[in-house]
Amino acid sequence: MSGATEALGRQMASAKDLSAVVRSMKALAASSITQYERSVDALTDYYRTVELALSVCLRERPAGALLATTARPSTRAALVFGSDQGLVGRFNEVLMEYTAQTLNSLPGKTDRIWTVGERMEALVTDAGFPRAVNFSVPIAIEGVTPLVGRILIAIEAELKHGENCEIYVFHNQPLATAGYQPVSKRLLPLDATWVRDLVRLPWPDRCPPEIIGDSAAALAGFIRGYLFVLLFQACAQSLASENASRLAAMQRAEDNIAELTNNLTRTYHRLRQESIDEDLREVISGYESSSSRKV
Repeated sequence: MSGATEALGRQMASAKDLSAVVRSMKALAASSITQYERSVDALTDYYRTVELALSVCLRERPAGALLATTARPSTRAALVFGSDQGLVGRFNEVLMEYTAQTLNSLPGKTDRIWTVGERMEALVTDAGFPRAVNFSVPIAIEGVTPLVGRILIAIEAELKHGENCEIYVFHNQPLATAGYQPVSKRLLPLDATWVRDLVRLPWPDRCPPEIIGDSAAALAGFIRGYLFVLLFQACAQSLASENASRLAAMQRAEDNIAELTNNLTRTYHRLRQESIDEDLREVISGYESSSSRKV
């Protein structure tokens, strides 16, 4: 009996240690969600500035090949944000199913895939798409900007292969209540309706700026800034969704550990009571035996 109670005691201690680890991971995931959501909110003013600058540039110089046309694209590329680490439920699988369904519904084939996260890279290969070029997932908000810079370099290199190139981005986006949902956006070519609305965008004061120097270089620079905003938002929202999924997984783990601990505690108390009862029966039996011999 003592061996069983000792084994249960060790299991209870292990469950307690595991519960502490889970609580730490929950706290880390919750704080990470907050910083990624704040980083997206902080981009609002920068995005507004880029929009105003693009409005001025597009009035003087149309975007040309970067605008959407009715012609079939010569190439198509897709960027898919996933995760490097586990404990995120079906975070990667849900997004891959959505990505495959969306890309397969488009005419033609996808020539290039970029992934963020080793787990997504494996899923892309399993889905039958071209072998992906993978980027590592940032471990903190400070790593998002360097990642976006590397992605922009890859996009610019892809644009050199064909003027009429479609580029899509896929990622998970946090929901207002809880959880996340997969979303996608076409980065290039620029949406013609969006460009027309942008050209009509009024300048905040009476003195609109003028472009000094090469207007084509200015337009290319601000389009790069626009893509930077979209990619930064996609990455930050993906990271927030990943941590939300991890937070939910840790909550389920905490509930399971609590249930296991309660079961172990009840079993431990039952065995202890049985052991005490057995000891008492032995004492009573010994007393009765001793009393009968005296009589």
